[in-house]
Amino acid sequence: MKRISLLALASLMLWEQAYAQTKQNGKSEKTKTMIKTQNKDYYTFQLSDKVTRQAVTYKNRYGITIAADLYLPKNRGNEPLAALAISGPFGAVKEQASGLYAQAMAERGFATLAFDPSYTGESSGEPRNVASPDINTEDFSAAVDFLGLQPTIDRNRIGIIGICGYAGMALNAVAVDKRVKAVATTSMYDMSRVMAKGYFDKLTLEERTKMLEQISQQRWADAAKGTPAPSTNNLPEKLQGNEPPFVVDYFNYYKTPRGFHPNSVNSNGAWTATNPLSFMNMPLLTYLPEISPRLILLIAGEKAHSRYFSEEAYQAAAEPKELVIIPNASHVDLYDQTNVIPFDKLTTFFTEHLKAGKPAPKEKTPAYGSAIGK
Repeated sequence: MKRISLLALASLMLWEQAYAQTKQNGKSEKTKTMIKTQNKDYYTFQLSDKVTRQAVTYKNRYGITIAADLYLPKNRGNEPLAALAISGPFGAVKEQASGLYAQAMAERGFATLAFDPSYTGESSGEPRNVASPDINTEDFSAAVDFLGLQPTIDRNRIGIIGICGYAGMALNAVAVDKRVKAVATTSMYDMSRVMAKGYFDKLTLEERTKMLEQISQQRWADAAKGTPAPSTNNLPEKLQGNEPPFVVDYFNYYKTPRGFHPNSVNSNGAWTATNPLSFMNMPLLTYLPEISPRLILLIAGEKAHSRYFSEEAYQAAAEPKELVIIPNASHVDLYDQTNVIPFDKLTTFFTEHLKAGKPAPKEKTPAYGSAIGK
């Protein structure tokens, strides 16, 4: 793989240097048109007639108001339901992939909650367009707080699904939140690792140091101005034809009617230039083995550029664990391709491990694996 550019890394979209050319000074006419035709009730998928969807809000431990959608199966009976908290991809919102997952799993009998992470979408938090390995991990536990207080939900049967960059935060949350009985991830990114080391850990110490020097200087500029500067490298508004396949895949999801949403950072906007700092200094997945003896299911596409994150997390995690590779699937296929996303596997996994009356697994001292990436 070509050397990852420092500016591309700082943008969090992490494009290869040859392709990190587009500075977003405004939105394209195509993007403006999409925004005009979409209102606050717009979703990238149609609401199923098998579920109900209710907009809810609640606060996380930092006092940030989280906006979410609660999906319930219409034919749910009178017994409390097993529940799933769902978020991701990185920079996306509940009207995109996480909502699609929530709806699909609600159709299969679960209560599901798709939420906008702090600082994103309809959730509160200032400044906008930032992320945090700590606060966004907390967002999953706040979702568990909310679910456990609902009369329609069995608080002893709660699981989590994390997609893309929020898959790493999902695993991080389950490592410390012992209320969660099982966790599944799709197209996982370890955002701390990729920001600090680049793809496949190719970023040298010299490059990392230079990147941190640039971001550190940017803090003074932001402090003087009073607002954080945006990164200057984003998804291009138009493909040039020489982009790597994974950039094309992201573009075809985030920049077309297929997956575009005006509330999404990845669809429409930029992260702040200083956003990588906390991720580079606070590794996610440090306590991954401590999820045991609860269950981990890691799902990745065979052709996904991110596949190695799931494979190496699987190696580092303690049993019980399962890794599923979807033949011929790319990273973005697992965002919204319902004929590719293994919803039957997810249903079987959570049905078994969130079973009513299932005794809690006996706690044991985890067998620590090797550090991820080593």
